[in-house]
Amino acid sequence: MILPIIVETCLFGPMPERVVAPGRKGCTPSGANWVVESTGNAVIDLHCHILDAIDDGARDADDSVAMARQAEADGIEAVCATPHIRHDHDVRIEELAGRVAGLNAKLEQELVAVRILQGGEVAETAVEGLSEEELMLLSLGGGGWILLEPAPGPLDDSLLRRVAYLADRGHRTIIAHPERHLSADMFERMAALVEEGALIQATADFFLRENMAAGMLAMAEKGLVHVLSSDAHTVLGGRPLRISPALERLREIEWLAPHLGWIAETAPNAIVSGDPLEVPFEPRI
Repeated sequence: MILPIIVETCLFGPMPERVVAPGRKGCTPSGANWVVESTGNAVIDLHCHILDAIDDGARDADDSVAMARQAEADGIEAVCATPHIRHDHDVRIEELAGRVAGLNAKLEQELVAVRILQGGEVAETAVEGLSEEELMLLSLGGGGWILLEPAPGPLDDSLLRRVAYLADRGHRTIIAHPERHLSADMFERMAALVEEGALIQATADFFLRENMAAGMLAMAEKGLVHVLSSDAHTVLGGRPLRISPALERLREIEWLAPHLGWIAETAPNAIVSGDPLEVPFEPRI
């Protein structure tokens, strides 16, 4: 069967021509079976270390392209490049725009229908030393939201203070992978962060790991998962750049299933666009 070449207009700008099945719409050519009814918005991965040779993420340009192909295969249409902004990585914030533009040009050349958006994963210990210009350059897609990485160890009051600090400066916060910061009162501390206006980003691959899935589903059952992200670093190992299998697991939570479109599409699009965003559910603590 010869499939037609279809050129669609994407929210994030021109995309390469590509072969798609007849009747398929949107910016992605993937055959991935999404388990939510699409809201018509793009599917975005908000947390990914896809820029090469800048932190502990992609090793080289070929690795970056291979990661983007993983995203494309999963139906992901845009990926926020979120290099670590912390003391052990020498990331030049002023160079990020050029690095993102370069990768987008490479993906267009390789006919990969994924767009890279600018951002950063900002360590809570670094956030108070950043200027307003730097914060905007690091905000996800330029929409003003900051992906905030908790300090090592259990979540504590310092993270809550940083969320309030960012709010005072006009920024809302997404807490990166809090499931990696275990403590007996973890859910209560996460609920307090949500009360302060933060959203919670959960790592998609952890929903599929035998030793972590139960805890991740318990976190979601408590209303403490707002967006899923890959936090992928390389195709050579670790977490893959995919989200859809985790959404399938979230469907198991009866009360949360009607909100999967919000988690997968509505919230990420509002975040990168800087549009108003209301959470349709509250923590169940």
